[in-house]
Amino acid sequence: MTKRVAAVDCGTNSVRLLVADVSGESLSDVERRMEIVRLGQGVDRTGRLAPEALERTFTAMRGYAKLIEQHATEGRVPVRVVATSATRDAANRDDFTAGVREIFGVDPEVATGDEEARLSFTGATRGLEGGPVSDGAPYLVVDIGGGSTEFVVGSRSVEGALSVDIGCVRLTERHLRDDPPGERAVEAATADIEAAMDRVEETVPVRRARTLVGLAGSVTTVAGIALGLPAYDPARIHHSRIPAGRVHEVTERLLRMTHDERAAIPVMHPGRVDVIGAGALILDRIVRRYGFSDVVVSEHDILDGIAWSLA
Repeated sequence: MTKRVAAVDCGTNSVRLLVADVSGESLSDVERRMEIVRLGQGVDRTGRLAPEALERTFTAMRGYAKLIEQHATEGRVPVRVVATSATRDAANRDDFTAGVREIFGVDPEVATGDEEARLSFTGATRGLEGGPVSDGAPYLVVDIGGGSTEFVVGSRSVEGALSVDIGCVRLTERHLRDDPPGERAVEAATADIEAAMDRVEETVPVRRARTLVGLAGSVTTVAGIALGLPAYDPARIHHSRIPAGRVHEVTERLLRMTHDERAAIPVMHPGRVDVIGAGALILDRIVRRYGFSDVVVSEHDILDGIAWSLA
């Protein structure tokens, strides 16, 4: 039996929609959308969601609600809305909850870091079974978001998970504000990343992992650059393997480039131009610290995990 579901992932940088048909162990896209809304604008500094950031987010969500309604075939499509790092950290998250309830008719779930990590793991690893790295377990699944990064180790189930407050938006706002950032700023951001990984190693068996799986926009953008794609191509990027050396080369290049130079990269989404250096730096430090020879890139992540949970 096929069940149509709708998943909404509201992160620090983007809000995304997946309408999918789930049947047995198969998940088929009906509609997959992404809008950069920067909900987490200034949250690290103020502790609050900015009014203009909320309005950008609600505008995107209203469009998603219309798409869900258009794709309803038999009755109402079940919807699950999951909010992550920026909303967890915000003192005025009730404003966000009220807006989501009005748009979708359901309350958003403000996921704990542990739940976020587990949903990401489910979304990423279900597609690996029988795929190019099906013999690569245990996996270290790393979901680099705008406000946080999730580290999850497991094979068929999760063996350890932790969410830490390093993300491409958060690190950019803290350290990488100049264009391009100076050496000291990069060193300060790197120190934050290393301190976060120290905490990860206390609770997550990261060094048991045989395969690194990278998720979310920073990782897929680095992959697109490393592959030299003339335009963003999810089919080429999904399950590609990017050597550690190429991750480092792309990261070094991005951190030396100006805003305009980054914007001219063919695979670059306009909403990632100012934060991609920080996202790439997080990925590079993970690859180098744990000694992986490459990273397997997945287009499937927490959004797919939310859809699976509805099935």
